[in-house]
Amino acid sequence: MNFKDQTILVTGGTAGIGLELARAFHALGGHVIIAGRRQVLLQQITSAHPGMTGYVLDMADAAAVADFAKMVTAQHPALNMVVHNAGIMQAEQLSATPSDLQIAEDTIATNLLGPIRLTHALLPHMLGKPGSAIMTVSSGLAFVPLAITPTYSATKAAIHSWTQSLRHQLRDTGTRVIEIAPPAVQTDLMPGSRTNPNAMPLDEFITETMGLLQTEPTPDEVCVQRVGRLRQAEAAGTYDKVFGMVNNTPR
Repeated sequence: MNFKDQTILVTGGTAGIGLELARAFHALGGHVIIAGRRQVLLQQITSAHPGMTGYVLDMADAAAVADFAKMVTAQHPALNMVVHNAGIMQAEQLSATPSDLQIAEDTIATNLLGPIRLTHALLPHMLGKPGSAIMTVSSGLAFVPLAITPTYSATKAAIHSWTQSLRHQLRDTGTRVIEIAPPAVQTDLMPGSRTNPNAMPLDEFITETMGLLQTEPTPDEVCVQRVGRLRQAEAAGTYDKVFGMVNNTPR
């Protein structure tokens, strides 16, 4: 894929994978729009990257997503790429009495309903744009869940499935549908993740991912080498073993 002179929206673009993807697109000559919940961070990032634009957006707010789609297409009519990166990840204890249902509801609203709502709102605009692309960010945990984050893992499995269906339905259009499935990456998504020695360094993940995204033809699933064990676990007949490794319960 070519990102020079493309207008690219990255949700969750103020930290972690989203921020570094936005920086990479910007360095390649893309016109980058980042969306996030914190205005201060948006201002800091856009000030440091002239030409980058930032907007406040809570992906869990259905009305805000709809309003944002109208606004961003009006102000940026050349918009032709979107990266659905915004997400939250929290541990849950389902056996607790009572369990915290709010974590599950917030996670579903942000990680699953957010991308679905924004795609519905943007798709009529995107279908008319040459070189358009919709990119979702799932996770290796879509294929083998981390049991302490059951709803996060479930939303990523749902995004994987939904992306496949969207790709099939848009197969005869000019809009590409690409899924990025990261392994554990050293970010602040969860406490301790940034210093986790078993997670992939963020800069290495971005370098490998951007290389795959710029491959011609770009693969439908962008999977760095380190996520392969999770992605292929079921097909390889190693699911139980990999599940045990992920959840520290060797089988």
